[in-house]
Amino acid sequence: MYRIALLLSLIITQPTRANSWGFFGHKTINHAAVFTLPAEMFAFYKANISQITTLAVQADKRRYISEDEAPRHYLDADFYESATPLDTIPRQYDSAIALFGIDTLIKHGIVPWHVIRVKWWLTKAFMAKDYTAIIKLSADLGHYVGDLHVPLHSTHNYNGQFTDQHGIHGFWESRLPELFSDNYDLFVGKATYLFDIENVVWDKFEESYAAVDSVLMFDKLTQQSIRDDLLYAYEQRGQQTVRTQSKKYSSAYHKALNNMVERRMRSSIWCVGSLWYTAWVDAGQPDLNLLTADTDLSIKDSFPIKGIFLGREEPN
Repeated sequence: MYRIALLLSLIITQPTRANSWGFFGHKTINHAAVFTLPAEMFAFYKANISQITTLAVQADKRRYISEDEAPRHYLDADFYESATPLDTIPRQYDSAIALFGIDTLIKHGIVPWHVIRVKWWLTKAFMAKDYTAIIKLSADLGHYVGDLHVPLHSTHNYNGQFTDQHGIHGFWESRLPELFSDNYDLFVGKATYLFDIENVVWDKFEESYAAVDSVLMFDKLTQQSIRDDLLYAYEQRGQQTVRTQSKKYSSAYHKALNNMVERRMRSSIWCVGSLWYTAWVDAGQPDLNLLTADTDLSIKDSFPIKGIFLGREEPN
């Protein structure tokens, strides 16, 4: 089974509209995606795997300094439709703006469109042979693809606040992977060139939305099967004692989901690697071995990127 070779510092945070997978999950996805790449890309990404892993969480941190950041992590599909297929929401960003208006899109989230936009930025970074931008945009793209795969990022009921399931956000995407991912098989094979990025991205998002009912229903059923006083426990996290879902509750819920969390993580890893690969091919397959670092990649913020494609620029 796949295990991360690095010692990751796990930071447990309260879920917000901009958080998903927790720090552990995002780092795991970016780290594993490196091993999907072909030889022509692997040496460069492996040499920078520490930065790509560390910067996986920068997009969540940016929400504190950029008011534009939060909508990039989710889309309230249930504002537009009650079930899949999502045939009311245009897959083209310009068409969606024309139909609903930019204010509505920003209010209810833009994650599928933003994934496509960041892939375009990454293609341009490869074309420019901008070492720093490639690393940072690769990390960001991995983050947003991870968000795309979280069912609770596709609904306005993102933390169970409307179904008396407060805390389910962090439970599904942080607590379960942290407890059980040592037993996940995260070897997903080789990245694939994506001839139709738009439909791949939206299909992955639809899969997330289709799973929302199951995420909520199995949590309810699991709670009903366990005594109330056994649902939660107290654990030591660093210097703090925190109340969290008990291992008994977590194990029962994880089993009821029938490997859903592992499947969504595996899909995220494959999709991240395939988008990195597609961006590189679309840029003309530049020789990455010729690139050298031109700045300190350890800076706190990974956006904006120096010299390329800022603001609301869209793919042609």
